[in-house]
Amino acid sequence: MKKLTTDATREIIKDLAKEIKLRAHPGPKPTKAVIEFRTDRASGRERNIFFVPVELLLYRKDNGRIASDVLSHERNHGKIVEASVDGQAILRKFLEAKDKEKTEELKRSITHDEQREPAIITCDGFLINGNRRKMVFESLSQENPLPKFGMMKVVILPGEDDGEDGGPPTMKEIEQIENRYQLQSDGKAEYYAFDKALSMQRKIYCGMSLEEQLKDDPQYANLEKKDFERAVEKVKNEFLGPLDCIDRYLEGLNREKLYSTVSTGLGDPEGRWQAFLDYYKVVYKKLKDPNERLKLKLREDEVGKVESVAFKLIRKRDFSKIGVKVHNLMRDLPNMLENAEAKRELFKIIQIPADLPKQKMLDANGHEHDERTIDKLWGGENEEQFLRHLNTARTLQSQKSELETPLHLLEVALSKLTHKDMDAHAVNALEYERAMKLTKDIQREANSLEHEFYNLMKERDKLKTKK
Repeated sequence: MKKLTTDATREIIKDLAKEIKLRAHPGPKPTKAVIEFRTDRASGRERNIFFVPVELLLYRKDNGRIASDVLSHERNHGKIVEASVDGQAILRKFLEAKDKEKTEELKRSITHDEQREPAIITCDGFLINGNRRKMVFESLSQENPLPKFGMMKVVILPGEDDGEDGGPPTMKEIEQIENRYQLQSDGKAEYYAFDKALSMQRKIYCGMSLEEQLKDDPQYANLEKKDFERAVEKVKNEFLGPLDCIDRYLEGLNREKLYSTVSTGLGDPEGRWQAFLDYYKVVYKKLKDPNERLKLKLREDEVGKVESVAFKLIRKRDFSKIGVKVHNLMRDLPNMLENAEAKRELFKIIQIPADLPKQKMLDANGHEHDERTIDKLWGGENEEQFLRHLNTARTLQSQKSELETPLHLLEVALSKLTHKDMDAHAVNALEYERAMKLTKDIQREANSLEHEFYNLMKERDKLKTKK
C-alpha cells in the first residue's frame, strides 16, 4: 500500500450533508464539547453538540475495528458502497461480529445512563467515532421504540461551506480522530491485533506516521527519545512486521488482501495471526540479519526457501496428529535449520504442490470451494508428506541436541579452531577487523570457561579432602 502523495480531503456527499443540516437540532438544553480535532484540545475550543436521527448516521468502512473484514469482502465481492442500504448492512454485520461482550456492556450502559459522550461525524453523517453506539441505538430502538433511542448526540465536523473553520477534514485528520479516541480511554486499543495492524497500515498510507500514531497513546506520549524509539520498534515487530509477512503469503497464493483466509478475528480456531507473529519475530528477522544467518549456517540464496517452507507449514496449520501447534513450529524452525540434515529434510516440503487437483476444488454441485475450505482440503491431501518430512527433521534435530553435551561442544570448538582450513591468510583483507573481534570474543569466552572449571575443580577437591 503506497502512501498518499497529498493530504487528500474526503469527498462529501452533498445530499446527505444537506439532510443532516436540515434535521440536526441542539436539543432542549444546548451543550458543547471539546473534541480531538485539529487544535481544538490545545485551544480549548468547544463545538456544538447536536441531536441527529440515528437513521441518518452511517457506518464508515475505513473503521480500524473491521479493517480485515472490509478488505477481504472487497477482494471477493467488489467495493462496498458505504452510502447504500446493502453497504450499511454489510458493515453492521462486521461490527456485530466484533467483541460482542463489549457491545452488550455498552448496551447496558446506554439503557441505564443514556448516551454520555457525543459521537463525531462528518458533515454528511459518516461516523468517525461512535459506530458501535449507532449499532446499539438501532438494537434498542427495535426492542423498545422510545424517542430517546431514535436520536444520537453528535459533534458535526465542518463541511465545504465552513471555510473559516478550515473546511472538511482531510483523510489524515479523520484517521487522527479515530486513533486518538481509540487510545485515549486507557492507553490500549481494543482492536484485535490483525485489525490493529491493518488500521496502522492505513493510517501510514493516509500520511500519519507510526510515530505520530503512538504519540496519541498515553502509554508512549511522554517517553524519553530512546524509550520512544524502542517502543516504535516494538510496535513494528508486533504488528507491521507480521502484516508484511502475511501480505507476501497472500500474494504468493494470489489472494492479495484476502485477510479472512488468515484469520477472522480473536478466537478464530483456524486463525494464523500468532503463527505469522512468531515467524516474523523468531525466523524472518534472523533471515534478514547476515550475522544471524551465519549462526544458522544459512546461505543468502536459502532465505527464500526457508520462507517457502514456513508459509506452507502455516497454510497447513493443523499438526494435531503430532501434538504440536503451528506457531510453536515457527519457534522451533531456527533449531531445525541449524542442523544440515534437518534443513535438507525441511526443504523437501517446498516440493509439495501449492494447488489441489481441479476436481477436488469443487463441491458436489460443481462450485469451487471457498479459500478456507481449499486450505483444509489441501492440508489433508498433503498431510502424509508434511508429517513425514517434519517428523524426520525434528528427529534429526533432537538427536543432534542430545549429542551436544558441554564436553562435546568444547571438542567441536577446538576441532574448528585447529581445522586445516583455519588459515589467517585466507581471510579477506576487508574483514581483518571482524576476524580480530571474533578471536577476542573466543579468548574471552575460553578464559571465562577455564576460570569456571578451575573453581569447580577446587570445590571437588575440597570435598575429597573432607572425606
